[in-house]
Amino acid sequence: MNFFKQSKFHYRILGWPGLKGHWAARFRGAPGEVEIHRPDWAHPCWVRVPSSDVLTYYQVVKKQEYAFDVHRAPEVIIDAGANIGLAALTFANRFPEAKIIALEPEASNFALLQKNTAAYPNVTPVQAALWHQDGELQLLTAGGGHWGFLTREAEEATTQALHPVRAVSVPTLMAEHGLEKIDLFKIDIEGAEKQVFAETSAWLPRVDSLIAELHERTTPGCTRSFYGGTAGFAHEWLLGENVYLSRGGCLTPPATA
Repeated sequence: MNFFKQSKFHYRILGWPGLKGHWAARFRGAPGEVEIHRPDWAHPCWVRVPSSDVLTYYQVVKKQEYAFDVHRAPEVIIDAGANIGLAALTFANRFPEAKIIALEPEASNFALLQKNTAAYPNVTPVQAALWHQDGELQLLTAGGGHWGFLTREAEEATTQALHPVRAVSVPTLMAEHGLEKIDLFKIDIEGAEKQVFAETSAWLPRVDSLIAELHERTTPGCTRSFYGGTAGFAHEWLLGENVYLSRGGCLTPPATA
């Protein structure tokens, strides 16, 4: 994509801030943060231009990949794989009374997650990777910009390793934040769902609804592990790249599902 097509692309998704940010990055020689104001959000957010943040914004905000109907507003939300916080901001503005825990393992993403959620007292950023047990993992780049990071145990790490990160299990996360239940659990963890859903008996009964992106292409066995560990949900539907599972307490399937 040439520079002028890129300019049009950034303007289409981010408006004038995206266009100005793209031109500024060309002269600066490096991406920069662009402030975005939305009339339906209480506070502005920041995205890096040019970077995969722009596509993330397109998917989460413009395409509304986390648009769903509710029977009642969720009170507790976990966003695992929060990236720079765009899904967490979507939830925080739609459900301002909800307690939201946003996990992101990669350092630069986490810094922007903190910046984006600083004005929202109901959002708690946590730098950690969701896993089936507590410990430490190595974060690896998969070459997909700021949204393609993988987590591996130390013996599986390669020269692509970026930095170590804390691994946290769902029971530990719930205990540390005083959670008796999870109304909405959004999971986009780049293949680690294979490990997380291998054993769910200690926490899944306390989850009302799941939204998960499965990464079978990069981590074979994810789909089998996910469905093997998620029995008991009354409703299932697909939206974009996400699988929705719900017991019907909070999320309800759309009329066309």
